[in-house]
Amino acid sequence: MRVEIFHRRIKKDREFLKISEGHPTTYITIHRDKLLEDGYSQLGILSSSILKGTIRVKFINAQGLDEAGIDEMGVFKEFLEETLNLAFNPALNLFKANTEGHLFPSWLSGVNENHLQLFQFVGKMVGKAVYEGIVVDIPLAPFFLSHLLKRNHSAYYNYLDELSSFDEQIYSSLNFIKHYDGDVTDLCLTFSVDEEYLGKRVTHELIDGGCAIPVTPSNRLSYVHRMALFKLSTQIKKQTDAFTKGFHSLIDPSFIEIFSPEELQKLISGDEVEIDVEDLRKYTHYAGGYHANHKVILWLWDVLKNHFNADDRGNFLKFVTSCSRPPLLGFKHLHPPFTIRCVQMTHSEDRDESVTGMIKGFFKRHQQPHRLPSSSTCFNLLKLPNYTSRNMLKEKLMYAIKANCGFELS
Repeated sequence: MRVEIFHRRIKKDREFLKISEGHPTTYITIHRDKLLEDGYSQLGILSSSILKGTIRVKFINAQGLDEAGIDEMGVFKEFLEETLNLAFNPALNLFKANTEGHLFPSWLSGVNENHLQLFQFVGKMVGKAVYEGIVVDIPLAPFFLSHLLKRNHSAYYNYLDELSSFDEQIYSSLNFIKHYDGDVTDLCLTFSVDEEYLGKRVTHELIDGGCAIPVTPSNRLSYVHRMALFKLSTQIKKQTDAFTKGFHSLIDPSFIEIFSPEELQKLISGDEVEIDVEDLRKYTHYAGGYHANHKVILWLWDVLKNHFNADDRGNFLKFVTSCSRPPLLGFKHLHPPFTIRCVQMTHSEDRDESVTGMIKGFFKRHQQPHRLPSSSTCFNLLKLPNYTSRNMLKEKLMYAIKANCGFELS
């Protein structure tokens, strides 16, 4: 399978760089309120060989205090997910989303200082996620994925074919012009396009002197294809090239040339298939007293397999990993591995024998069954209370995953 070939190439690259044999570890300090800025300033300047190695993250909270954290890949996973979610948020104006929610570079990205360097950094971070097998919920537009794959776009018709993934309205308008039965000169078009940029009207010529060249029946096909070329390539070429340069610094283009755009998206964001509960179960780790045959664990697998529908299972996976889709080739490739930790329902630790202490203990014991499951997505960790019945587990878990309650990034 092509994905297995890709994983073998990554493994060989790791062996060549001796990442598991004393490769230097990089330590970075990230302020919660400056995720993108701190990540860019500390990681953006590093070589690709260093970025391919281990990166340890220490978070500083809003009060300026160090956050306690386990020094594992999970903290970096949290940093990576939050940084990418911030960078790809259309409100930042680095990326735009089409009507289907697929993302691509924004031609208005220049409102951000050093925007091209930011694109290169974000490309590196997406590449790092793919290199480490970290699934991130970043849906990219098919035409943008084609750029990452270095597909041959010398033929203009390729851009027109892919324009629908950029803007369905523009695609429909160009198809209307392409098949217009009347005299296309009546539409009063020229080989140019006007756009608003930072409050100013800007005119782009599709060819030299395009403002003075009318669209006619004899040249309308050229106009249609040149407009598609402008929208998908020329207009965002600098942004796309910067992102691609960053991505390819971590992921060699030859490693992914075997994939289609759709397959590359699955490599980035997981597979859109029915979640295989038994496969997840096979690669699950347990902690805090839970084990594979614990009654609560048996209830959990029964609920997931026989009582939850496909959407519920997707919500569950998103609740514990931050992504609703499983990795390609299954949960064997989920990093860190899915872990279920027991949260005790009793309060044996409450030793306060004062009247106040006994009253607090009484209410704790009676309120505890209402505790919801919680998660630490950075470690793919489910913190599951030691419920006393299957029905209670089902009820609390369903509420938690639908409301995203009890969500933690600890």
